[in-house]
Amino acid sequence: MNIARLNFSHGSHEYHGETIKNIREAVETITSDPLYYRPVAIALDTKGPEIRTGLVKGKVEEEVELVKGNNVRVVTAESDKDKTDGKIIWVDYPNLPKVLKKDGKIYIDDGLIGLRVLDIGSDWVDTVVESGGMLCSRKGVNLPGCDLIGMQAVSPRDEADLRFGVAQGVDMVFASFIRSAQDVKDVRRALGAHGRDIKVISKVESRQGVQNFEQILAESDGVMVARGDLGIEIPAEKVFIAQKMMIGRCNSAGKPVICATQMLESMVTHRRPTRAEGSDVANAVLDGADCVMLSGETAKGLFPVESVAMMHSICREAEAAIFHQQLFEELRRLTPLSSDPTEVTAIGAVESSFKCCAGAIIVLTTTGRSAHLLSRYRPRCPIIAVTRSPQVTRQSQLLRGVFPALFHPLPAPVWADDVDNRVNFGMEIGKARGFFKSGDMVIVVTGWIPGSGHTNIMRAVNVP
Repeated sequence: MNIARLNFSHGSHEYHGETIKNIREAVETITSDPLYYRPVAIALDTKGPEIRTGLVKGKVEEEVELVKGNNVRVVTAESDKDKTDGKIIWVDYPNLPKVLKKDGKIYIDDGLIGLRVLDIGSDWVDTVVESGGMLCSRKGVNLPGCDLIGMQAVSPRDEADLRFGVAQGVDMVFASFIRSAQDVKDVRRALGAHGRDIKVISKVESRQGVQNFEQILAESDGVMVARGDLGIEIPAEKVFIAQKMMIGRCNSAGKPVICATQMLESMVTHRRPTRAEGSDVANAVLDGADCVMLSGETAKGLFPVESVAMMHSICREAEAAIFHQQLFEELRRLTPLSSDPTEVTAIGAVESSFKCCAGAIIVLTTTGRSAHLLSRYRPRCPIIAVTRSPQVTRQSQLLRGVFPALFHPLPAPVWADDVDNRVNFGMEIGKARGFFKSGDMVIVVTGWIPGSGHTNIMRAVNVP
């Protein structure tokens, strides 16, 4: 596991604070050996302008069956908040009766449950169940084709959650239901000056988000292809092409992209995934995703550890099937010529790694940008990013192929000696992790003076 996602649609600040504390304690107690230290980033997933059902019979763990053909009243009154059962469903969107029309559709839980509108009142909507199933508490609601009036990109609740995240030192924000570039700007504004280093990953899960994708991408630090809600907002048969389009454009722009939702869904209740799910994970890797994400499989599933292990195995097999040099040449062709010394050095380092079959690229980085640029060009070998910044090590977990290494010792009095110390630390990690052995070739990328923004030196070095 590289990143822990905390879904702020559920739980209190106290609950999430305890979870963050547990994650950090677990990371620190796994090993005290710096060669085997693996940072885990923490991502705050905002509630955003989403609609959810209430508690079933007033309890989080309860569920109720909705039978096809039965009539169900969907209500919005606060007094019915905890009264969801087989005949009444409460949702947290007061404008629901205003945006729906007769024969309109309501989908719940990523479309697993479907309702058709029969009649509309002031604070209720009568429906008939067209697709039945088990309804659990706090499930997402989609209203395809409706203009959701009164839905802000960053609600007062989101602002409070983001302030909490800044205080807790989260590494990134997964901003839900981003529909325009302005939504991303609103999230950054809510993070404020103290949260300026937090990465903003935009979740594209609506028709408007797909239509405005280029502008959203330009404002974001990365993108999540959230296929669950997206598969309701656009026709299901078009989800795959939207996924490939967004991943491809993120690759061209050099920004990380996450593929999410129902990747190993059957492992919520079964020990092994379906063959289709295995192919789905592999194809996301082949498409160019930097990260793949588990949600219900680990949040509520019976086999969370097995789910992570299975996804890890599939990703490794898919990575081995990629012709990396051809991919590198294609990315170079699609990328405009650069006059940035750091990017030019990164391109040269990746090309050299293919020429000499390097065991790894070792990069010394202050802000993580050099590692990011190396990852953009998809080398075959791992990128060992040596940094003194704990936050950079965690945020680098977003980047494909990057293995972040936290270097604790204080800088040596002579800067050249400090460079050698960090490079040697990267080599020790590479040997300890089995990336290479003595006598192999590695590529070393460094700067010419201390500080960030000065990376312009690339060397080919034999491992001692």
